[in-house]
Parts: sequence; C-alpha cells; structure tokens
Amino acid sequence: MSSDKDAFREAMSGVTPLTPPNQAEVGRAKAPAIPRQTIKDERRVLSELDRPFEDPSVIESLETGEELLFSRTGLSPKVFRRLRRGHYSVSSALDLHHMDVETAASCLGKFIERAHERGHGCVRIVHGKGLRSRGRPKLKLLTNRFLRRNKSVLAFASCRPVDGGTGAVYVLLKSRKTTPA
Repeated sequence: MSSDKDAFREAMSGVTPLTPPNQAEVGRAKAPAIPRQTIKDERRVLSELDRPFEDPSVIESLETGEELLFSRTGLSPKVFRRLRRGHYSVSSALDLHHMDVETAASCLGKFIERAHERGHGCVRIVHGKGLRSRGRPKLKLLTNRFLRRNKSVLAFASCRPVDGGTGAVYVLLKSRKTTPA
C-alpha cells in the first residue's frame, strides 16, 4: 500500500494545488421548521372546546380591579383557567401603545380578523395600563369593549406579568370553520 502512496506522490511532485474557491458550498435546502408545540397547543384548545364543561355556573364576564376577564357562556372553566395562566402559545401579538383611539380600533379589528382567518388559537394584545391617559385608560377600555363584542373572541384575560400583566390580554379565538368546496 505504501508503494501506491509513493507512486502517487512521485506523480504529483510537480503539480501545484488549486486554490480553494471563494464560495460557500451549496447543499440541499433544509426543510422549514415545523412549530410542533404550537400545533399541539392549538389542537388541545380545540379539543377542550369540544368537551362539555363540568361547572354549569360558567361566569359570562367578570371584571375585578384592573384585570380584564371575559368568557363566553359555554366555555369550559378549565380552558379559561389555562388562558389566564398563559398556558396557550401566542400565535401573534399587537401593540397599541402610542395610538389614538380611532387608529387603535381600526388596527384591532384588522388584527383579530386576520388572526381568525389564519386559524390562530391564541393571540396577545398589548393595550397599556393608561398611566399617561388623562382620566381613564382609553386603549384598555377600547380593547375590553371591542373584544366583548367581537364574535370571533371566545375569551380574554389579562396576561401574566412577564407578558405585560394588566397592560395586555391573552385572547382565545374561535376555530375557523372551513366551508365545503
């Protein structure tokens, strides 16, 4: 075997090696990442919505202190509790800070509509606490009224402190109905 190596070295003795090309090697394109946990969370929400709720005295709406809470009649208390605890993955978020009420209302409507069309199960809306508002927190009140009236919204609850606390809400949306072709 060493004679083969020696013969190769002798044959290549006068050869100058090529300089490596100044290009990156192109390989196969990687498959896009699949958000398995998000898909799993959204499926869990839908399956929990199909289950009958244990407690017949579901609170339709409740507001205490600065916290915003709302749940449609028929929503499982377990699902609502999980929403309040931030257990569902947030598919998208909207920040209403520094918007006037009219702009915020328009953005909020478009955001909820798009999120529902895309089949998002849970979204977050940051409305702020209204600390700089004169009188009442206008964007917080707008968000509360708008979400309660929107038919795509099943429930909403103020976020955990790490996600914005009482200056933001998690919003649980109805599943998108597919129409037969």
